[in-house]
Amino acid sequence: MSEHCIIIGASHAAAQLAGSLRQEGWEGRISIVGDEPYLPYHRPPLSKAFFVGEKSEDELLIRSAEFYDKNNIDLLLGSAVTHIDRDAKKITLKDGAEISYTKLALTTGARVRKIPFTGSELAGVFYMRDLNDVKQTHKFTGPGKSAVIIGGGYIGLETAASLRKIGMNVTVIEAMERVLQRVTAPEVSAFYSRIHREEGVDIRTQAGVEAIVGDQHVEGVRLADGSTIPADLVIIGVGVIPNIELAEAAGLNIDNGIVVDEFATTNDPDIVAAGDCSNHYNPIYKRKLRLESVQNATDQAKIAAKSLCGKPQAYSALPWFWSDQYDLKLQIAGLSQGFDQVIIRGNSEEGRSFAAFYFSEGRFIAVDAINRPKEFMMSKRALSSGQTADPLKLADESIEMKDVFN
Repeated sequence: MSEHCIIIGASHAAAQLAGSLRQEGWEGRISIVGDEPYLPYHRPPLSKAFFVGEKSEDELLIRSAEFYDKNNIDLLLGSAVTHIDRDAKKITLKDGAEISYTKLALTTGARVRKIPFTGSELAGVFYMRDLNDVKQTHKFTGPGKSAVIIGGGYIGLETAASLRKIGMNVTVIEAMERVLQRVTAPEVSAFYSRIHREEGVDIRTQAGVEAIVGDQHVEGVRLADGSTIPADLVIIGVGVIPNIELAEAAGLNIDNGIVVDEFATTNDPDIVAAGDCSNHYNPIYKRKLRLESVQNATDQAKIAAKSLCGKPQAYSALPWFWSDQYDLKLQIAGLSQGFDQVIIRGNSEEGRSFAAFYFSEGRFIAVDAINRPKEFMMSKRALSSGQTADPLKLADESIEMKDVFN
């Protein structure tokens, strides 16, 4: 059989992997199978520019249709894969069709975590994950209307900023003590709470949702304290779950994602995995990670393509992320989990620009830089090269950033 690489999941990682295969010299067939009817598209703008009508559907595309034609990449869109037969090297589609492969790539991404709130089936209640979700919300948005967002993570806050931009009344409900509690220091949480309140968002923390209320259309959200917040639109953003069911059924190793080695290869040497669905060992942090970011999907897909083409190269990338809200550009380098010290450079209690530097046992591990591109870039470089920083110097803005790392 001639060489045929099938990529399951029309994601960020899929678009990169397909292009990288051709760049690395793959001459056989390439097929991308995706359950959505769309070409691979950028997801970050879904809660921002596309949400408020600043970007069109075409502008979301990672690659144009012409790119796939030019590179002889077959697209099977709107086709769900139901089974992987590793012995026969075949996949089965929902319609029963079978397709043979010589190499397989799993870029199945993640899906929203759903919580069965009473009333979550009402019209006007949405989870923000894919293009269809956002397209359907447009009929429920508009100046003067009210939205309730359940979940004070990045997606929830980005959505809140977007809805305020078009003149909606917005309330954010967070069950924990503060927004962004799982991913940031208290100072960063307090900063974002202040900014959103200044922008007119009602933020309610330590608030439990009892039910979403309404007849056929959502009318409000009833909280555990008995109060009801009026709503024309409800957005639920409480995290995602990796899509590992196909891989698990095929006998691949699973541990909070599809387990891969440093070459993005699973326990089957003919199958790679990349992106939100994969769990890999990160040599910088010396532990296994499953990352939900465009950067990881893109960089890991390049490594996976090299492996499929017989040019293995170890994956060793520093995780980085971003979030856009109002005029705030948050850039994150590294992973702050497990920090025991936070150094603030700038003033987090006033204005809209500062950086939070995270340390663990004296070692610099991450930075949250808000409207601070220099701090982000220099920290990213230092973290990648294993440098640490002097906390006292970091806190003193009279000392140049280049003089705080060693």
